[in-house]
Amino acid sequence: YKLLRIGGEIMANYQIFTDSCSDLSTELRKQNNIDYVHMGLVVNEEEKVADLDWIDYTPEEFYGWLSSGKKIKTTQVSTEEFVNKFRPYLEKGTDIIYLACSSALSGSINTFYLVAKELQKEFPDRKLIGIDTLCAAFTEGMLVLYAARKQQQGLSIEELADWVENNKFKFNQFATVDTLNYLKAAGRIKGAKAFIGNIIGIKPIFISDRKGNNFVIKKAKGTKASLDELFNGVKETLEKDKCNEVFVGQGMAQEKALELKKRIEDELDVKATIIWIGPIVGTTCGPGVIATFCYGKEVTRYEGDGLGK
Repeated sequence: YKLLRIGGEIMANYQIFTDSCSDLSTELRKQNNIDYVHMGLVVNEEEKVADLDWIDYTPEEFYGWLSSGKKIKTTQVSTEEFVNKFRPYLEKGTDIIYLACSSALSGSINTFYLVAKELQKEFPDRKLIGIDTLCAAFTEGMLVLYAARKQQQGLSIEELADWVENNKFKFNQFATVDTLNYLKAAGRIKGAKAFIGNIIGIKPIFISDRKGNNFVIKKAKGTKASLDELFNGVKETLEKDKCNEVFVGQGMAQEKALELKKRIEDELDVKATIIWIGPIVGTTCGPGVIATFCYGKEVTRYEGDGLGK
């Protein structure tokens, strides 16, 4: 495989792609040479792009649509989007690896396999690799970010694919929402049978489990207790010798995010960065969603293991 020098760093000649579900900001993608394919939104029957650059609408506008009761659906990556994004890279001799949103939540990885099969006929010398990350939101985004750093160290596309498969369950998410209504409506929550309705003041704590689902593992009474759970999730999972950063995702929960950021930095002595939870995850979680993300101990829980009851 070829090696290129970009900005003084050696990079293997392939392009890392992710999708709208990753919540990777414009800055993080540009800094780490990451590209992505767009998923879609249908807002009151009007089609829009699930854009992580927030060009056609702001985060505040998007979450305002949800709060006002607009009917929003999400759509997976289309065949045309894959082809249009991949072809320019393939034409200039660049291989592609796509780190996809969990197959438990989206069919995008399956569309990729069909597209890759056809493009392979047109570009037989190029490599197109797709990996089901079995995670979503910034759990997926952080995995992609770390993969990009491995690429910068010179890993080949095959070596990177192996690294992703061996490490994808070491990226952890601890999240809560103001209401389960959005997750239930989208069919995006597991383990909720143990969670009794939307009892006022009771907050669900959910993770991205080993099967790629959002899985309720605990109930917290009140906002403070729920934030404690998000903090404790990081505290118990983070391996500081391997990771010195934590990300806090929020969707119109800035004050809570700032509180978590300060506590993480003060008590755990690691950098915490606040990011917006994007339009795909935001649609399924709703306004008020907040989460912590870190690299650390391997995720072992999954629906049916009895640990979420």
